[in-house]
Amino acid sequence: MPLRIAQVAPLYESVPPRFYGGTERVVSYLTEELVRRGHEVALFASGDSVTQARLIAPCKRALRLDPACADQLAYHMVQLGMLLKEIAEFDVVHFHIDYLHFPVSQLITVPSLTTLHGRLDLPDLVPLYREFADIPVVSISNAQRMPLPWLNWLGTVYHGLPRDLFAFRETRGTYLAFLGRISPEKGVEDAIEIAKRAGMTLKIAAKVDPVDRAYFEADIKPLLRDPHIEYVGEITEHEKQDFLGNAYALLFAINWPEPFGLVMIEAMACGTPTIAYRRGSVPEVTEDGKTGFICTRVDEAVAALDRVAGLSRRRCREIFETRFTVHQMVDGYLDLYHKLLSDTPLAAPRSTAA
Repeated sequence: MPLRIAQVAPLYESVPPRFYGGTERVVSYLTEELVRRGHEVALFASGDSVTQARLIAPCKRALRLDPACADQLAYHMVQLGMLLKEIAEFDVVHFHIDYLHFPVSQLITVPSLTTLHGRLDLPDLVPLYREFADIPVVSISNAQRMPLPWLNWLGTVYHGLPRDLFAFRETRGTYLAFLGRISPEKGVEDAIEIAKRAGMTLKIAAKVDPVDRAYFEADIKPLLRDPHIEYVGEITEHEKQDFLGNAYALLFAINWPEPFGLVMIEAMACGTPTIAYRRGSVPEVTEDGKTGFICTRVDEAVAALDRVAGLSRRRCREIFETRFTVHQMVDGYLDLYHKLLSDTPLAAPRSTAA
């Protein structure tokens, strides 16, 4: 039976985003597939979002791209107010806005769940989640749960991409790729060092947030003088196909507990292996020796590059299709929606990612 579902997205980027924005991209894939399956979906997102669902917009455009916006939190409060006015129209509400709605979630009677898209190892989060420990939450990897295992976890649902979003590339490229955001935790410095030691070209397609501008100018920009290091800047969704598909390997030398790492499955969909550090979700997403190699430091990553030629790019694509498509992601969330609606007690959290 079709469900009436509200998807509540962050307002910093449109859904889908024009450039960088992993959460908004996942919300878009989820929303469109739910609509395709016949569910009645309302998407609470910025007015420049593009969707087949009913769009309810608290602001005209994505807040990150709006120079006139000085208080981004204000529009998220408007968003919650608009949701409350229509709350009786939904069977289930799915939040993707971190914890901004938690006080509201305790008051509404419509079943709701929250996918936590960010890191959970920050000390300031402990008292907050202690206060709201009864709110049903969903993890995007099992590793993400580790700092707060006592939360009311409904399950783990891995991100998924539309199967035809990226085309498989049989031919292996000659350069290394870094895609995402330039910040200390994303490991671009190690990626540059890996490429230099391996004697390979590294192409960096990444945005620089205002908070990371000083880091970029002081620590990264001087490293870009090397002729084998090419800074491409922020790229669009359509440009990812060639950028990832034509690469020899993706470098994912992260320096933080990555909750998921969407770029790993984007590369996998193209057939491109990933060289990644063993942190956060990496062992759950990258299969060591099949879709890439998992390392712990620069010299291991350099040595792993010599073994990339022995990996099957077609096998990378097959594993993507088996584990990380939007079809599997939506199946997982529908299972959780029905768990909420069944009004049966949960004996123990269960992972839908298995």
